[in-house]
Amino acid sequence: MSAADPHFAKHLYFDRHFGRMAARVLPGEYYFTGTDMAILTVLGSCVSACIRDRETGVGGMNHFMLPGGGDDGPASVSMRYGAMAMEILINQLLKSGAQRGRLEAKVFGGGRVLAGMEALNVGERNAQFVRDYLRAENIPVVAADLNDTCPRKIAYFPTTGRALVRKLESASPRLARVEQQYSSAL
Repeated sequence: MSAADPHFAKHLYFDRHFGRMAARVLPGEYYFTGTDMAILTVLGSCVSACIRDRETGVGGMNHFMLPGGGDDGPASVSMRYGAMAMEILINQLLKSGAQRGRLEAKVFGGGRVLAGMEALNVGERNAQFVRDYLRAENIPVVAADLNDTCPRKIAYFPTTGRALVRKLESASPRLARVEQQYSSAL
């Protein structure tokens, strides 16, 4: 697969809750598969696009922190930016046998999870970016849970297209710290 790719999620484990292998996708990572497994992530202002070929079941998830593609520097080719995260995931799916005309997407995240973050509005910008990107690529969005003020835990099953969303009551200390770092970086 993409073991040499530094952005390919490497945290694989057996998830007892779902009774199958799972991959945990962290910010700036993606994962794709054609096997019956779960792909999981936790989102605050970040967004994940879950994209799959509805006939073959080849699908995956990305997790990006910032909309667009950044500037022209080395950071612009980072998976932390939506443009690169979307391009890499879609290209990997196509290389694995997915057909562009059969792709469908489910998108999640973009929450405003910390008080005082209204001015930057990173979550809203991420959510709008993913909608615009998928519209431009003619990939239908068949489900979405974007914006709001709560973090989310996402479980995606690409072979069936099933997605589970659990809204969390508040940002964990770790998630709050990550959100603050995004804010400072901006």
